[in-house]
Amino acid sequence: MAQKFANARWVKDGFLDNRVVGRVVGRINFAAIGAVEFFLRGDFRGEIYGRLITFRNPDFIDDDLAGQVLGDMEIPQTGNVSLMSFDPHPNLAPHPYLEWFSERENHYRIELSDGAARIADSDEEQVLSPDIAAITKRLVSVEQKPALSGDPDY
Repeated sequence: MAQKFANARWVKDGFLDNRVVGRVVGRINFAAIGAVEFFLRGDFRGEIYGRLITFRNPDFIDDDLAGQVLGDMEIPQTGNVSLMSFDPHPNLAPHPYLEWFSERENHYRIELSDGAARIADSDEEQVLSPDIAAITKRLVSVEQKPALSGDPDY
């Protein structure tokens, strides 16, 4: 079963960068546990493919239960992108959707409200670039395993 982070209420803000094909690097701030760095194999889909996105959750709640539920989450998060898009399903209204599998095959999913995420502009890219480079340097040594599916449309 996927961890949905209390319907995204426990996701405060963050950024994810897919400007290098085949790699998503970033940081997400969660309730109770704080900043978690990400280094995932795979790519965004749709209009965010190859882009840097930022997000801030207007529904964020920092409650004590988050620490109990999220305490087992791997830190940092390494693994494989499953689906990351602003328009994940043709039968649903567009909304930011972030889904991945950790190295331990834990399934995670964050669904944010429409408008909670956006493509970063060039000024934001410049400001975040040192953080992205530092995260990449720290986590690039992660063993490169094949993605969950060889199909790019998985």
